[in-house]
Amino acid sequence: MEIKREDILHLADLSEFALDEKETESLGGDLKEIIGYISQLDELDTSDIQPTYQVFEMENIWRDDEILPQDATREQLLALTKNEKDNQIKVPKVL
Repeated sequence: MEIKREDILHLADLSEFALDEKETESLGGDLKEIIGYISQLDELDTSDIQPTYQVFEMENIWRDDEILPQDATREQLLALTKNEKDNQIKVPKVL
């Protein structure tokens, strides 16, 4: 597979990396080696092997939602915060 300079610059832009010309060339060589190594997997015969979707046993534990009585009132909880507006806790914007 040929890796073009434009592809490397596109990947760098997506990753928000600033690469100089030397780093761009070096990364191109590294990517060729990585893809060559991964392409060796195409040579393996996996026709009799079941796909592995998970490497360890995991199971969802389902339970019914249950509303439990609370010891604190809304007013007590709002009194614990520094920023409160319209009976709600005011938090910084998350972008």
